[in-house]
Amino acid sequence: MTLAHERTTEFFEGARRERRQITTPEGVPVTVSLADYGERMIAFLLDWLIWMVATIVLYFCIIAVIAGGPDTAAKIAISIALFIGFVIRNLYFVYFELAWRGSTPGKRIVGLRVIDRAGGPLLPSAVVARNLTREVETFIPLGVLITWSSAPGGPDWESLSIAIWLLFFAALPFINRDRMRGGDLIAGTMVISVAKRALSRDLVDSTARYGFTEPQLRAYGAFELQVLEELLRRPHNAETGLLLHEVCEKICRRIGWIQPVANNEIPAFLHAFYTAERAFLEREQLYGKARADKYSQRDATTSKKGSG
Repeated sequence: MTLAHERTTEFFEGARRERRQITTPEGVPVTVSLADYGERMIAFLLDWLIWMVATIVLYFCIIAVIAGGPDTAAKIAISIALFIGFVIRNLYFVYFELAWRGSTPGKRIVGLRVIDRAGGPLLPSAVVARNLTREVETFIPLGVLITWSSAPGGPDWESLSIAIWLLFFAALPFINRDRMRGGDLIAGTMVISVAKRALSRDLVDSTARYGFTEPQLRAYGAFELQVLEELLRRPHNAETGLLLHEVCEKICRRIGWIQPVANNEIPAFLHAFYTAERAFLEREQLYGKARADKYSQRDATTSKKGSG
C-alpha cells in the first residue's frame, strides 16, 4: 500500500472512523479503528442467528427423544435443555473469541476483533468476563421482561425497571468515547475494526534467509504483525535496537525458534519473519481458514506483555 493510498483511505474514512492509539508493552504505538455501532450490531445478530439455530436443533432432538414419555421426564428434559441452551450461548462467544483471537463468526464476517485496551494479550479471563457480563446486561433481564410482560394484567413496575435496565446497557456504548459496553468496561477490552487494515508491502523482502514452518507461522497473527511493522519502520537508533532485540526474543520464544540469532542479524531475521508471516496470512485469508491463537499462558503470566 502506497503512502498516497493510505492518505486517501484515511481521508475518506476519517469522518466515519474513530481512531485510538494504544501502546504495546514493548513501547510501540499502534493506531486502531473503533468498530462502528452498526458493525457491532450486525456481528451480534449474525452470532445470535448461528447459536439460535444450534439451540433450536438441540431442542428438537430432545423433544424427539422424550416424545410419548411421562410428564415428569418431559419437565426434567425441558429443564436440561434450557440449561444446555444457556451453556451453548455462553460457550459460543467464549470459545470463538479464545480460539479465533478475539473474533466470533459474526465478528469475522464483519471484520471486527476484541483486543486488550492496554495493548497486551487478550487473556482468557477477560474473554470470560466480558461474555458472562452479557448475561447480566441483556439475556437474563430480557427473559424476565418477556415473562412478566406476558403475564395477565400487563406490565408492572418490575417490568418497567427491567426495561430501563436494558435501555441503560444498550445505550452504554453511545455514552463513552471508546464505544465499550459493560462487559468491555469490566474486562478491560475494546472492539476494533480490522477488515480494511492492510499490511504494508514495502517491508516485504524478495528473498528470505530464514525458513519458517507452518506451525511457527500459525503462532502469530495479523494484529501482531502490524505491531512488528510499526517497529520495523522506526528509525534505527539505540532505543529501537533494544526494542528489536526484545521483540526478537519474544517471537523466537513464541514460535519455538531454537537457533540463536546474533545481534547484528536481528533486523534481517525480523524482516524475514515479516515476509513469511505476511505471505502465510494472505494465503490463509484467501482460503478462509480459521486460525487459533497459540499464546501460551506462561508468556501471559510471566511477561504480562503482548507480542511484537
